[in-house]
Amino acid sequence: MDAPPLAPPLPLLPWLRRGAALARRAALGAGLAAGAALLALWGAALLYAAFHCAYVPASALWRPLRMRFRTDCDPPGPELCSFPTANVSLLGPNREKVLFPGQLYRLVLALEVPESPVNRALGMFMVSVTVYGADGRPLASAARSAMLHYRSRLLRTLDTVAFAALFLSGFAEQKQTLEIELSAAFREDPFSPAVAAVVRIESRRLQLYGARLRLHAHFSGLRYLLFHFPLTSAVLGIAGNFAFLLLLCGAAALQWGRGRARPAPRPPQVSTPLV
Repeated sequence: MDAPPLAPPLPLLPWLRRGAALARRAALGAGLAAGAALLALWGAALLYAAFHCAYVPASALWRPLRMRFRTDCDPPGPELCSFPTANVSLLGPNREKVLFPGQLYRLVLALEVPESPVNRALGMFMVSVTVYGADGRPLASAARSAMLHYRSRLLRTLDTVAFAALFLSGFAEQKQTLEIELSAAFREDPFSPAVAAVVRIESRRLQLYGARLRLHAHFSGLRYLLFHFPLTSAVLGIAGNFAFLLLLCGAAALQWGRGRARPAPRPPQVSTPLV
């Protein structure tokens, strides 16, 4: 007895296979697009971070001052033998440049002075600074006057009584911090960078605990926006880099797709001569 003939394949099977193949291709394309977008996002963040580090310098630079003065005067008296002077380096730990070329800086001298009777009776005094280049040539100099802030005897008495516990325990001291702006617009010359500064206190009677020189960067334009609005600048910068990288990836994918869709060249036909 003959076997019954096989049933013809259902017409839906080729459509299902084609749909599965299209779904796999779409999933693969979506995965590649997501990976490319993630790599573009990381690249955009790294590009913005590198640009920010290279374009925006440090906002402030502090240098402690080690004051030196002569002690060999004869006869010795209550005053110093010379003006207190400090030579401070404006380079990094490895002698690298830390000041950004072309950037404006404010030079501020901070003096910690005790409220002693000698300082209160001193009155006004002068401080000066001279910035030197690598060849020893002075690049800029400035001089300013300063004095302790006046406080009456009653105010000093009330302050002593109110903070007596802190004074006795050592958590507070009767001192003042004088911030003297020596220069409001010192510009770092890219052709003759500053390497050192000499600070001089032109008084032999001033008593002080310590001194520091601060170089504060004065930002303007794009640096001002990047420094004072870091979150907004980061979002806009990373978004712009991300869009640019996506545009490059899209152009590369389009060029690659055109190269694959181009038909292969046909081999040249060789005509045979008629006999």
